Formats: sequence, C-alpha cells, structure tokens
Amino acid sequence: MTRVLENLTPEKVFYYFEDLTRIPRCSGEEKKVSDYLVNFAKERGLEVIQDEALNIIIKKPGTKGYENSPTVVLQGHMDMVCEKEADVDHDFSKDPIKLQIDGDYIKGTGTTLGADNGIAVAMCLAILDSNDISHPPLEVLVTTSEETGMNGAIALDPKHINGKILINIDSEEEGKLLVSCAGGERDKVEIPIVWEKAKEDKIPYLLEIAGLKGGHSGMEIDRGRGNGNKLMGRLLYKLKKEIDYSIGKIEGGAKTNAIPRSGEALVLIDEKDELNLKKVVKKVEEEFKNELKSTDENVRIEVNKKEINIDKVFSNETTRKVITTLMLIPNGVQTMSKEIEELVESSNNLGIVKTLEDVVSFESSIRSSVRSLKEDMANKMAIIAEMLGGNWERYASYPEWQYEKDSYIREVFQKVYKEKFGEEIEISAIHAGLECGLFTEKFKEMDMVSFGPNMYDVHTPGEKLSISSTKNMWELLVEVLKEIK
Repeated sequence: MTRVLENLTPEKVFYYFEDLTRIPRCSGEEKKVSDYLVNFAKERGLEVIQDEALNIIIKKPGTKGYENSPTVVLQGHMDMVCEKEADVDHDFSKDPIKLQIDGDYIKGTGTTLGADNGIAVAMCLAILDSNDISHPPLEVLVTTSEETGMNGAIALDPKHINGKILINIDSEEEGKLLVSCAGGERDKVEIPIVWEKAKEDKIPYLLEIAGLKGGHSGMEIDRGRGNGNKLMGRLLYKLKKEIDYSIGKIEGGAKTNAIPRSGEALVLIDEKDELNLKKVVKKVEEEFKNELKSTDENVRIEVNKKEINIDKVFSNETTRKVITTLMLIPNGVQTMSKEIEELVESSNNLGIVKTLEDVVSFESSIRSSVRSLKEDMANKMAIIAEMLGGNWERYASYPEWQYEKDSYIREVFQKVYKEKFGEEIEISAIHAGLECGLFTEKFKEMDMVSFGPNMYDVHTPGEKLSISSTKNMWELLVEVLKEIK
C-alpha cells in the first residue's frame, strides 16, 4: 500500500497519522478508530481500557530510571470535523482522506484533514510504540466526540486515571503554551412553522450566500469573517422591504463550532418581481463585498431560478419570526478580555440553521472565559425564543479552564523550550474549548498544559498541518518527558 507520508520525519508520528486518516472518525462515529486503538495496545501488550463512550486509556510503565516518576497523562481526541467542498465527491463514513503534500504542509483534497486532533493521537502512539524514548509512567487518554460537545470527556470515569500531570496536545500554534481556555455550550432556538399552501403562480428562486472562508468558531472568531446565516438574515430582511415573497426552506452551516461558509433560502415570488429581486440582491452583494473585502473577498450571492414544484411555504408571520431571529441572535465577538491582551473573552457563533418538519432550528456555539458572560448570552437566546413564541434549550455545556499561578509542568515546558529553541515559550490563553476545562472538575489536583504544532484553517476543507512544526513539537514533547523525574 502506497503511503503518502512515508518519507517524512518523525517517521512513526506520520506513519500513525496516515493510518488515522484512513479510518472514518467523524464525531459520533468513532467505533472503528476506537477499536483500532484497542488493537494497537493489545498487539504491544499494553493495558487498555475502552469505556462505554468509546474513550480509550492506554497505560505504559515508565522506562528504566523513571519507574517511580510521577505518572503523566498524554491526551487528545480521536474524532474530527468532517467538512468538504460542495463539489467534492467524498463519503466520510467510508472514504480515506486523500492526503497531499504542499511544501511544508499536509492537506486533504477538498476535505478537512483531521490533524485536529489526529496529530495528537499519532504522537501518543509513536511514544507508546517506542523502545528508545525515556519517559515516566504514561496514561494515554484519547476521548470521543470532542468536536460536538466533549461528550467523551464528560462521560469519562475519573477512576481510570491516576496521573496528576496532564499534557493536552490539542493546540494549534507552535511556540505557545496554553494554560487557560474558554468554557462554552450549545444553544438551540426553535421557531414553530405555520405552513401555508404555496400559490401555483409563484416562481421559486434559490438564494445562496457563497464564497465565505468560514473557520473555527473559537480560534478564528476574531478575524471578522462573514457568517452565512447572519448574512442571509440581512438579505432576507432587506428583500422583504422591497418585494413580497414566501420562504419554502432555509438552511445554513453544518457544525455549531464552524463559522458557516454558506447559507441558502428558497423563496417564491411573483413574476413581476423578478427584476427587482435581482436588483436588491446585487445591491446587498455589493454591501457584503465592501464590508468583507479584507476577510472574505470572494463573498457572493447566487440567484438561481428553480424548475421545481413547491407545495407549501412559511406563513407571513413565520417568515417574520425567522428573519427576526436571524437578525437578533448575537454573533461574533461580544467582549474582549481586560486582563490578557487581544484575547477574546466571550463570543457566539450561529453555526446551523435548519428547516425541519414543524420548526426552523437555530443552533449556536457560545464561548466565554467568564461564566457569567456565558449565562448572559444564553439568556439573550432564551428571550428571543420567548418573544417569538419559540423554544430554547442549552446542551453540551463545558466549564472554563482557569489559569493556575503555580504549575510544575508549565515550568518544565518553559525550561526545555528555552534550552531547545533559545527563546521563551509564550504562556497563553485561548478562546476555544479544551477538554482541560472538564478535567479541572474531574481531577481536582491535575497540573495541566496544552500545546501542539502549527495548524491552519481547521474545521474547513482548507485545513493544513505544518510538517516542520510537527517535528519541532514532537522533539519538544520527547524532551519534556525525559525531564519529568
């Protein structure tokens, strides 16, 4: 079998990473990759636990001279965000990621790569498989469904973990050591649909917001990129002021934690309004292009007449409520930290809009490093739902990870990084959820840090992993483990 990454170093890391890209592992569909990890451990005679949530814990004794060193937990998650370009033929339930090397980067081919967080798992497997790396006793913890609410970490029974030091490998910027992260939750607003019979003389048009870059709703929320759902709300609002139309369907986004790269609405109009429709769309498109010229220069609005039969449409009141919800749901950066320069403190991402049988669903990802601000945003969602006669619910809530003044493992990383690279590692916080927040509640005295190699455009089909950075961070991890005695 031809291996795309076989000539890269560190050899074992990229060997196991390529293995992982061949295994279907979208969030919620991790059985095959979880079993792969079980078999890996058994083949090497290592103790392994697979719990009901399909989390994996693999334990390896310390090497010679490290038998009595403090146990270290190496941690990552096995699931990935499965996104692809609209014109790419790829089935994430069975097809391997089609890898390509572009200079210093590994990429998929029109799909997400899964380096978030496959590279962490690959590093852990390379250490577990080694016979020449000095290390303390290890517990490798690989969790499930991190991307859709950290369900694996939530389900984890603390009794399986004995280590008091945890190294999370789910960060995406070399030279930064994360010591704090935002908490978050998913919120859903549902607006009931009153359906009406569609008039036969109406003409259906599909309106689509396209050409947006999207991105990670935590890491890239501060880049000012357009949100396909919010832009669609603005288009529909302005269009309603000029012509009468009905909505047959509205959709946008695929993941709550990914900034939507598109949004679409099927509208029905009178034949006499066709020219005015295109005129309004052109004007709104020009506004979007001007607003997003430095972030989403390829934004566009596509208008396509559809030769289809539409049986039913939203009532005027339902249409009003849907547009109102799109316009009012908070989105983007809400507050910036007063303590840490340039750190987003709280934000919301309206990630998914979906037309169901009897409701239009609006799903958001709230993040905040201050719990009360998370509550404030959730309250706003609840009020919107209440005002419009809808329903609101919250789920997949996870806590923030607060900075600790004293940390042994942080000091080890600082020392080793300075010796290896000749400069200080940056101590940083992140406006994204890490499982470390949940682990602070499950393991009260756990000393934690998070690090990782350079990755870009995660959660999008443009995701790429730096080869040289992976090598640097692998060597850093190996030296850190040697230092823990």
